[in-house]
Amino acid sequence: MARAIDFTQGSIQRNLIAFAFPLFLGNLFQQLYNAADSLIVGNYIGAEALAAVSSSSPLINMMVGFFNGMAIGAGVVISRNFGARDRIGLDRAIHTDIAFSLVAGVVMTVLGSLFTPMILEWMQTPEDIMPNSVEYFRVYCMGILFSLMYNTCMGIMNALGDSRHPLYYLMISSVVNVVLDLLFVAGFGGGVGSAALATIISQAVSVVLSLKRLFKGQPGLYKVEIRKIRFHRPTLREILRFGLPSGVQNSVIGFANIVVQTNINSFASAAVAGSGAYSKIEGFAFLPVTCFSLALTTCIGQNLGARKYDRAKKGAIFGIFCSITLAELIGLVVFIFSPFFVAAFNSDPDVVAYGVRQAHIEAFFYCFLALSHCMAGILRGAGKASIPMLIMFGSWCVLRVTYLTVVLSFHHHIEIVYSAYPLTWSISSIAFIIYMAKADWIHGLEKKETKRA
Repeated sequence: MARAIDFTQGSIQRNLIAFAFPLFLGNLFQQLYNAADSLIVGNYIGAEALAAVSSSSPLINMMVGFFNGMAIGAGVVISRNFGARDRIGLDRAIHTDIAFSLVAGVVMTVLGSLFTPMILEWMQTPEDIMPNSVEYFRVYCMGILFSLMYNTCMGIMNALGDSRHPLYYLMISSVVNVVLDLLFVAGFGGGVGSAALATIISQAVSVVLSLKRLFKGQPGLYKVEIRKIRFHRPTLREILRFGLPSGVQNSVIGFANIVVQTNINSFASAAVAGSGAYSKIEGFAFLPVTCFSLALTTCIGQNLGARKYDRAKKGAIFGIFCSITLAELIGLVVFIFSPFFVAAFNSDPDVVAYGVRQAHIEAFFYCFLALSHCMAGILRGAGKASIPMLIMFGSWCVLRVTYLTVVLSFHHHIEIVYSAYPLTWSISSIAFIIYMAKADWIHGLEKKETKRA
């Protein structure tokens, strides 16, 4: 049995790496299975089908993003109860989190299925890819419950210091997804809907494996039981307090990305396909960003729950350094090899040209993306989830949308759209640095605890 990592004991650097590495591999496999749809669709169906899948992705990310933010909030509550060794609070947090995801999954399935055409029309999806976009998104919505439930189960295990089992389950589901993609699309000649169906089935497999693990539990720590899956109101309020800011943050960022996608849709279908191919490549660059951000939230949450403030500070510094360094190294690789990476999705010269141009504009700014996400993860673990929400809402949503609306009205060039990301990543990083320099987020909490005592 894989050992759950207790960040309150032992080497903080070793624990962070030991926790983040399985997360990195897990996210790698998740990104591989996200990219499989685009790779297989782009090569076996064509550039228009690739554009259809790509145009749906920001909408899917916005829908799922809110509830993933809620899962992060639940993870803060769970990690703090774990750090404080509060078994009753831990039990209530886990079961309330699962109940919330079950209800949310049903609601999102209904809403997504009903409003798909209207939203895609609002996004100015090109007419030649609209039918495929609607088909892909509607089929995906049929299984969105599995996506939400997997992220919830993964969040629970991560908050308890177990990043290995989510890795194992992602590896299995990734293989299932690729095999089914090849079978449905390449073998049976299915369309984009069959690619979405392959994703649904693979996510369902990961949910079954994750729930089996949680039902088994760990002696003396936790055990999920069906009869306990319900809302515990005080715990739900705590989850909402920590999770709503993260959920809102993810949603507004998702909305801003839909605006970006809408502007990309105003160019040729090749631009949509090229940008979609690049977004899959960029997803690999985000891996160290995501894994260290999640690791830092768990590390900070556990240590502050145990009132070990110096350990929390050391973990924060080390995690930021690792994430920034890895992100920039990957950015260098993406910059150099982007022509080969984009061509793997579709070899059309126009598609490749658009994807490479975007990579060359954004790749060297991954360090700012890493810095912003890590500081957001630290502040969530510290219970200050509203701060990253406000910073990212201001820079990644308001500023990004305003910049695109104003500048594109004067210069309708796709490079303007591409530059919106590095510009807003840089500004959010500056805002985080200013806040962290002025706010006594570690010792301020220590002083509060001293006064209470």
